[in-house]
Amino acid sequence: MRILVATAVPVERDAVARAFTGPAPDVDVVAAGVGPALAAASTATALTRAALAGAPYGLVVSAGIGGGFLPHAPVGSLVVADEITAADLGAETADGFVPVTELGFGAVTHRPPEALVRAAAAATGARAGAVLTVSTVTGTAARATALRERHPTALAEAMEGFGVAEAAGVHGVPVLEIRAVSNPVGPRDRAAWRIGDALAALTEGFGKLTPVLESWRHHDD
Repeated sequence: MRILVATAVPVERDAVARAFTGPAPDVDVVAAGVGPALAAASTATALTRAALAGAPYGLVVSAGIGGGFLPHAPVGSLVVADEITAADLGAETADGFVPVTELGFGAVTHRPPEALVRAAAAATGARAGAVLTVSTVTGTAARATALRERHPTALAEAMEGFGVAEAAGVHGVPVLEIRAVSNPVGPRDRAAWRIGDALAALTEGFGKLTPVLESWRHHDD
């Protein structure tokens, strides 16, 4: 089974690629770009090219670093998404935020295969929970609180997972998202960022994830 791993930027791509130092599944790791729109476009392009070449991907993984909701996802920890949710796709109203699903169209959540999520979490020591996709990174305590109130199972936020999942869904390919936490979700404090630690955790996590990716097949769920 061929696997596409979509990261946002080259440093994340390189962190994932470093995990595959020995025998590995048939994995291509790409830097798909920052934000849900570019991530979706780049992932869809890669999936289309592979399909046209007669070598389609059987799994897409959105991977990288992100913010963690304390205390459940501290800096340096890993999170595997059991749901990938677009947290700001909808409308602001006088009564608060309304997702597009409540407006009567669209979708805001993709759910990765349950067996794969369980196996990935067990292999890497990651916690499983919702990973939110946002177009604007959270920078205040008020927004962090609002997100947790709307999404009580959320463990992390990032900017690409939903876009990657949308592209995978159009192609009928299952998706997984794994994030290494580089900073707390909340007031923007660059001094508290631990990007190097998160990238190291991402490399270590993918090293442990390799046997899971090698053995999993879509029919396992």
